[in-house]
Amino acid sequence: MVLTYFGNGAFRLQSGETSILVNPENNRLKADVVLKTLVAVENPLAREADDSLEIAFPGEYEIKGIEILGFPIAGESTEKFLKTVYVVYWEEMKFVFLGHLSKPIDAALMEELLEPDLLVLPVGGGHFLEPEVAAKIAKQLEARIIVPSFAKSPDEFLKALGKKAEKAEKFVFKQKDIMGDKGRPVVLSES
Repeated sequence: MVLTYFGNGAFRLQSGETSILVNPENNRLKADVVLKTLVAVENPLAREADDSLEIAFPGEYEIKGIEILGFPIAGESTEKFLKTVYVVYWEEMKFVFLGHLSKPIDAALMEELLEPDLLVLPVGGGHFLEPEVAAKIAKQLEARIIVPSFAKSPDEFLKALGKKAEKAEKFVFKQKDIMGDKGRPVVLSES
């Protein structure tokens, strides 16, 4: 697996020729599946886009052996915008993408997100989680690998987490490589 960060919360998770894009800013990057964690309510349906499937709505999906569960963030969605978090099961691993979350997660949803192999969460305050809140969520979810997104400087988050981060251009891993990890932060530079 390879995780690449493109800035502004956009990630690509790739295994071989198959890939998932999360929150791409434009359509220059191609993938088999595109996940949107924030969409305008007027068109919140999953649809075919070019050669990829775009998912922008809570629900259960299965594409190319990848199971995707989308959960609505009711407390943060409005009449105009819908926020969704995703759990992706792929190659016997669990990935959680918290997208545009800005407040703590309710207990029922927390149960669905527990113990991911890789957690991507928004950090930075304002429209995203405050560093202390993000660190608390990461600890509660008991993720093996924690990747902050949107953070201009992840230092406050890392301090709240109480850990030093591995910094990389992309994160390349196999399940066996991360089995012993617990709460390991990885900060990716923008590609």
